[in-house]
Amino acid sequence: MDYEQYRLIVESSPNMIWRSDLSTKCDYFNKTWLDFTGRTLQQEFGFGWAEGVHPDDFDRCVKIYLDNFKIQHPFEMDYRLKRYDGQYRWINDRGVPFYDQEGRFIGFIGSCMDVTEKIEGQLLKEMAQNDALCKTYNRQYSHQLLTEVFDQAQEDGKPLSILMMDIDGFKYVNDVHGHSAGDIVLTKVAAVVKREIRGSDILGRYGGDEFLIGLCHTNLDAALSVAERIRASIESTEIIVSDMSTIKVSVSIGVRCLQHESTLDELIDNADKKMYAAKAEGKNRVKG
Repeated sequence: MDYEQYRLIVESSPNMIWRSDLSTKCDYFNKTWLDFTGRTLQQEFGFGWAEGVHPDDFDRCVKIYLDNFKIQHPFEMDYRLKRYDGQYRWINDRGVPFYDQEGRFIGFIGSCMDVTEKIEGQLLKEMAQNDALCKTYNRQYSHQLLTEVFDQAQEDGKPLSILMMDIDGFKYVNDVHGHSAGDIVLTKVAAVVKREIRGSDILGRYGGDEFLIGLCHTNLDAALSVAERIRASIESTEIIVSDMSTIKVSVSIGVRCLQHESTLDELIDNADKKMYAAKAEGKNRVKG
């Protein structure tokens, strides 16, 4: 294949193609790229292309590019790039080092695709599944996941434990320090719980200040140990709230291991009853 044929293929590619030289600056963009950005080759040269990167993505984008350029390592990243009509679109960018005929590194070449629909679809999915404040699953999705785990536990005869956790005196935090302080407490408590459970476990925000925790393949003794570790970690955590004062909170946790419950809701209800028993016995404790 001669150079002219190669050039026509690259120029006609449906993908956005770029190339950079040893200075890390870009010295080529194909027609597809230029049609997308609505800019000239001269405008995109060097680091001119980066002017179109969304401000929230700029630092990350440039860092990934330069870090991998330095070690001559392929990379892949998603970032938002301004289209000719002023709209930002999500771009999947894959860059690889390339070499001359003698095997000497002479820069990077990259290929980009508009993946906006895919990214936005995933973001919408995550919004439907997650609690935005606490960065946990929401009630509906955690229940959905636990239903699958519950059915599997019944089928396999494996243990499954449920923890119901409530922040003690949460209304007092809101009344005295304000709702923004309450949000900080919720976020911090959720973060502490995440540190104390496994990646395979399920954490969901069940209500205002209630959390549901599913411990897969975990018997009652192990679940009680996890719950006590969570309780102690939260009790010892100092939380800086919006007025810059430091407060501490405690939690009450009810623990129930699957026994004769026929439904997930029944198992959750039994854990909930244990939690209220912990509250009745003085709060800041685990009840199994």
